[in-house]
Amino acid sequence: MSYHKELAAAKKAASLAARLCQNVQKALLQSDVQSKTDKTPVTVADYGSQALVSFVLQQELHAEFSLVAEEDSKDLRKDGAQEIVERITKLVNDSLTSDGPYNVTLSTEDVLTAIDSGISEGGCQGRHWVLDPIDGTKGFLRGDQYAIALALLDGGKVVLGVLACPNLPLTSLKDAGQHSPNNEVGCLFFAEVGGGTYMQPLDGSSAAKVQVSAVENPEEASFFESYEAAHSMHDLSSLIAQKLGVKAPPVRIDSQAKYGALSRGDGAIYLRFPHKGYREKIWDHAAGCIVVTEAGGVVTDAAGQPLDFSKGKHLDVDTGIIVTNQKLMPLLLNAVKESLKEKAPSS
Repeated sequence: MSYHKELAAAKKAASLAARLCQNVQKALLQSDVQSKTDKTPVTVADYGSQALVSFVLQQELHAEFSLVAEEDSKDLRKDGAQEIVERITKLVNDSLTSDGPYNVTLSTEDVLTAIDSGISEGGCQGRHWVLDPIDGTKGFLRGDQYAIALALLDGGKVVLGVLACPNLPLTSLKDAGQHSPNNEVGCLFFAEVGGGTYMQPLDGSSAAKVQVSAVENPEEASFFESYEAAHSMHDLSSLIAQKLGVKAPPVRIDSQAKYGALSRGDGAIYLRFPHKGYREKIWDHAAGCIVVTEAGGVVTDAAGQPLDFSKGKHLDVDTGIIVTNQKLMPLLLNAVKESLKEKAPSS
């Protein structure tokens, strides 16, 4: 089955949302330092991004629509939220008129309704869009990496994914680091089941097929992990790297931009081991997962099981998530198993 029409709509929606987020981040970084501790900019961009994606998908596809997403409008409907709602509505309308082909003006109620389209629970029946409107909010506030992550589930399987990464350099992180010297940033990764993974600049110029790293020797592999120590146990990752013989220090990046970077071979391994009690959400991995697997990579939990997106909003994974190429995976799983055994408190 082909998902070309859905993929085209998803690319359009994510690109438009990325431009909205770029405008908010630009204003945020130009404002005084004081306001950077204020979470309002990311709130406005988060809701604005979700409203835009929801609106565009419904405009483009005219089909029965189910969206599993991070936000709802509950807080925006409370007393005192009017000013923020107006800011979000203005942002969405500005994006639709300046960047989009849509000749419409949405009311605040239209925007709140679009946000609330994201209240689906997902599951194994039918089709569900899965959205993280801003993945990597801390990166967004710092002026670093974040992503708009959109995927489609059909019968509980991820069948397409789009990652818009507005601050990711177009050249490899190995060459550029996280900040491109020529300021050439802004990548759109997209994948459809059975069709491979492609990357293009967010400005929409031509796309190129990408492949994961072909590295077979772990000593030559570099690995990604979450920027925030709260999101992943860095000490466990470094023990695993040590067992594998990885020489390079970890590259710490916020958001699913890691999946995008890995899909084009910037690094060979991504490790994510959240602290005990944390449950992974499907929107944090669905788009990234298909972007990597269609580029020839493998994504599993710490026990080597594939991720199951058919169970609703949460992913039930064993201990953590590991991502690499097919050659390195057996070695990596072994190192993970040994490291977990060492870390486990002796009974």
